[in-house]
Amino acid sequence: MKHKFVLIFLLIAGLLQAQDKPQSYSLSLQQAIDHALQHNYSIINANRDIDAAKQKKWETTATGLPQISGSASYLNNFDFTLQGISGNAFNPSADPNTISLVAFGTKQSMNSSLTLSQLIFDGSYIVALQASKTYLKYYENAKLKTNTDIKETVINAYGNVLLAEESIAILEKNKATLSKTLADTQETYKNGLIEEENVEQLQITLASIESNLNNTRRLLDVANKMLKFTLGIDVNSDLTLTDKLDNLMLSHLDMALSQNGFDVNNNINYQIASNFQEQKSLELKLQRSKALPTLGAAVNFGYNSFANDFSFADSKQKWNKYSNLGVSLNVPIFSSFGRSAKTQQAKIAYEQAKTQLTQTEQQLKLQYEKAKSEYEFSIEEYATSKSNLNLAERIEKKQQIKFTEGLSSSFDFSEAQRQLYTAQQNYLQSMVNIINKKAALEKLTNKN
Repeated sequence: MKHKFVLIFLLIAGLLQAQDKPQSYSLSLQQAIDHALQHNYSIINANRDIDAAKQKKWETTATGLPQISGSASYLNNFDFTLQGISGNAFNPSADPNTISLVAFGTKQSMNSSLTLSQLIFDGSYIVALQASKTYLKYYENAKLKTNTDIKETVINAYGNVLLAEESIAILEKNKATLSKTLADTQETYKNGLIEEENVEQLQITLASIESNLNNTRRLLDVANKMLKFTLGIDVNSDLTLTDKLDNLMLSHLDMALSQNGFDVNNNINYQIASNFQEQKSLELKLQRSKALPTLGAAVNFGYNSFANDFSFADSKQKWNKYSNLGVSLNVPIFSSFGRSAKTQQAKIAYEQAKTQLTQTEQQLKLQYEKAKSEYEFSIEEYATSKSNLNLAERIEKKQQIKFTEGLSSSFDFSEAQRQLYTAQQNYLQSMVNIINKKAALEKLTNKN
């Protein structure tokens, strides 16, 4: 029995430990984008905004539909309110100048009723229905904008992680190569064949590489956590990126993308600005509709009962039925030009929205030209950095041979190394730039 309890305890402990262990993920860039579009925190709240807007739309619609309300009231008169009556109305023989006090009503009363009301015509309600659709469309567009923003953020964050990983791999390779060169140089110095300065110069370069390597490892940790946060997963989870930087860069080489032209109507920011203009147009209609009459009707049906003792639960208690139909018409006549002032304000706001839409259109066209130029330049920059890297590798190799054979100084060799290290980082950054600049261009053109 004791062994069974131990086994059960270990099983429960294992299950709890498995539940506490962070989940592991292995994602390509596209998988990362798909995951973020479902689990990113901003995306989740954007979906909730749409749900709330749908409820708001129905709330507006319901105000013009039949409304039913019920009420019940009970009154107990501890002391009646007395009314004064002059003269002898109730007693002809009394003094006509006297005042008689009379109490009206019963000690207790109860009333219950149902009211059915219906809006028949209200110009502002018609405008409100149109506005509720625009309101919902605004949040749907806001969700699309959030999607495009998150997609670009994921691409940039994914690229930053790959850049840090590739940088670490190159720095570790450079460190290993330089460490071997330094060890050989130290042996040569011990044999008295070279000066100590050659060893010290290599030590300085190696220390710089080690510092950069440690810093890049820290940057990788930060970049990983930033990507996890954007994906909407626990920052302590294990995340493996399955795409490689060079393959990802090649898939983003698309010169035709910058040649397809730009339709501003497809841009989500333009759609939001257009939606804003429509809202201001409806606000203008709303102010104008307030000059129209409103018509409504209501039907009331109920029962009341009166007694001096509480006998309303008695089956013999008499209940009095009543019902009525009411129609109300409200016609605005004169508001001391207050409505006119509000209408003019709405008209000015509408004109401002039209100007903002034109401004947004022109800004987006400029942004497109800039993004297209930057994307094309990133491709050219990649070709240049690749060529420069090949040259820097050949120069560094030649200088290393010369340095080993004593035909070159340590300064020349270190300068060639620094030039190579810079070329390596420029090459990696140029690949990331292609990915990021294409993402920015696709965001503007709304290309999936």
